Amino acid sequence: MIRPAPETVQVIKQRRDAALAALVARVPFARTLGIQFDRRGDELTAILPFAPKLIGNPAGPALHGGATAGFLEVVALIELTWAGVWDRIEGGHLLPDDLADPAALRMPKTVDFTVDFLRSGLPRDAYARARVNRSGRRYASVHVEGWQDNRSRLFAQATGHFLMPLADD
Repeated sequence: MIRPAPETVQVIKQRRDAALAALVARVPFARTLGIQFDRRGDELTAILPFAPKLIGNPAGPALHGGATAGFLEVVALIELTWAGVWDRIEGGHLLPDDLADPAALRMPKTVDFTVDFLRSGLPRDAYARARVNRSGRRYASVHVEGWQDNRSRLFAQATGHFLMPLADD
C-alpha cells in the first residue's frame, strides 16, 4: 500500500491560518476593536492596533477601560477555543468552514471576567497572550496578560471563567 504524500508546510500553515481567521470572525467584538492574532504554531499573540476611538481619557491620553477589558476577554475566549480544537484541526477532522459554522462548533460562554488595570494603557498598540489554567468538560479558567512596549511591564491582566459547551449540544 502506498502512503499519500505528506502535506507541505505551506498547506498546513494555510489551513491553520484559515481556521484561526474563521474562529476570530465568530466574535463580532474582535472585528469592532480591530483585534488581530499572530500565530506561531499553536501559540497565539493578540494585537490591538491603536485607534483614536479606543481612547477613554483624552487628558491622559489613556485607552478606555472597556476597550482593554473587551480585548482581554476576546483573547481569553479565542485562546480557550483554539486550544480545544487544535488537535482536531491538526488531524484534519475540523476544517476552517466548520469553525465558521455556529452549529458545527459551539464556543464557551463567559461566566465571570475580572480585570486588573495595572497602569494606564498608552495610545499605542497593545498585545496579549492567554494561558488556559484549567479546561474540563463543563468549566474552564483562563489567565490573560496585556502589555504594550515591554512584555515584562503589563498594563492589564485578567482571569476569566467559562462554561464549556457540552459535547453533544
